[in-house]
Amino acid sequence: MSSKPTDPAVYTENEAQLLALARASIEHGLRDGTPIGIDLAQYPAPLREKGASFVTLKHRGELRGCIGSLEPRQPLAEDVAGNAFNAAFRDPRFPPLGEHELRDIQLHISILTPVEPLPCAGEKDLLDKLRPGRDGLLIEDGHHRATFLPAVWESLPDPRLFLRYLKQKAGLPEDYWSDDIKVFRYETISLGDE
Repeated sequence: MSSKPTDPAVYTENEAQLLALARASIEHGLRDGTPIGIDLAQYPAPLREKGASFVTLKHRGELRGCIGSLEPRQPLAEDVAGNAFNAAFRDPRFPPLGEHELRDIQLHISILTPVEPLPCAGEKDLLDKLRPGRDGLLIEDGHHRATFLPAVWESLPDPRLFLRYLKQKAGLPEDYWSDDIKVFRYETISLGDE
């Protein structure tokens, strides 16, 4: 699941371009109902390399959509454009974004560092290894899978609650633990509105 390490400066230098791309993709979606097509040659080399991102939309401070990818499968610029479109129009928790909401939308892009296995000898061991405010966490058990970005620590600062709600998101009981559960962690480089 991993790829080469991520240098935050590479992305913060291109923050304005990535945010403009995400907004353009949403505006294109409002006009044409499809994600924006992009010419990769117009973007610097780091944005043409494979990358994984999440795009979060907030409307007047409230979550309005969040979609992303955990593994780098396409150039980062394409990933951001696609995730922005999907966050606006395909997040199953929300109706598609309306044009009247666009002016008040805040965009936040999270670029993921490589996802790494986090071996643990049980739930207590996992809780001891978590780095609140820093770790994004992915859990998998059979067909159950869910992730929380590091930003979720802001609303769930207690590691026990963080893990409990993540298990619920994966469709598992909050007290569930199994030797088959797989745990991964990652960090994010945050761009845009908070």
